[in-house]
Amino acid sequence: MDEYNFLAELSSNIGQTVTIYTTSGGDSGRGFTGVLTMVNPSFVRLVTNLGPAPGCALGSCCDKNHRVEQSKEGNNLGVQGRPDCRPGDLGSIVDIPVDRIAAFVHNSVGSN
Repeated sequence: MDEYNFLAELSSNIGQTVTIYTTSGGDSGRGFTGVLTMVNPSFVRLVTNLGPAPGCALGSCCDKNHRVEQSKEGNNLGVQGRPDCRPGDLGSIVDIPVDRIAAFVHNSVGSN
């Protein structure tokens, strides 16, 4: 039987939503759920919160002369009512050292 290669198993799930539990305590020991984007021998990277897309791909809301309105939540809105090009929520990632992974949970459907 082939030896189980943990890094290869992690890598086969890049692009999938996974949960990784760590050996640390507190909130980080409760696990991190996100899209696995990178695996290397030192750490893995999960995108845990996606930021918004640019408000105007063609640049009109990024123009220095654009009109800015406030949403109910206090966010700046561009001319078309979409989030401004510099929103406050940029998303988040988490880097987890491989030697601190206690458990790796992934979907069995579509896995190798």
